[in-house]
Amino acid sequence: MPTPKSFFDLSSFSHKELFVLDRPVWESLKGLKSYLESLELGKIDCSIPSNTELVNPESISIGKGTIVESGAYIEGPCVIGKDCQVRHGAYIRGNVLTGDRCIIGHATEVKHAIFLDDSKAPHFNYVGDSILGNHVNIGAGVICANFRLDHGEVIVEVEGKFYKTGLTKFGSVLGDGTQLGCNSVINPGVLLRKGTLSHACSSIQKSNLRKNANAKAADQA
Repeated sequence: MPTPKSFFDLSSFSHKELFVLDRPVWESLKGLKSYLESLELGKIDCSIPSNTELVNPESISIGKGTIVESGAYIEGPCVIGKDCQVRHGAYIRGNVLTGDRCIIGHATEVKHAIFLDDSKAPHFNYVGDSILGNHVNIGAGVICANFRLDHGEVIVEVEGKFYKTGLTKFGSVLGDGTQLGCNSVINPGVLLRKGTLSHACSSIQKSNLRKNANAKAADQA
């Protein structure tokens, strides 16, 4: 079963209680909205430019040292950690949780997603219904597609086994240290193990939880 420990080191993550450790990793996404609603939100510990749009500010929390650039759009519920960057033109659509030192960059759209510490979606990205592990970087133009063309349930395949997710919107899970080349597209329901590397302009259609010559072997979480 693809549980969170196959993808992430949660030992220092401030919100590790969000993750259901003995269930498939996508179950944590299902609980994201209720988890955010359980928090005391509305604490913004950084300066916000006057032309930044905050929607439902009472349900937005932003940590110390974070830089929010002018022209960003942030909708609650949302938690952004410490020492992050929310760059000009970022579009945060709600139900988003980041750890510390993350980047949501120019023209990047994020909705219903989790970023662990030091994860970066810095340029022209779409991250929907997805989880980015620690120290993940997705190149400019990378898209995490989250919706099947036939509008059906997203089915996950792992080493020949098929798992029903119960979700019609589910993007991808990127394990710790994953690096994706520019202008790549990840199909709905793709799970990438720790240390996965991809070339630019890749079409990533299948989950990868096995060691190979093109990725780091780092399965000891």
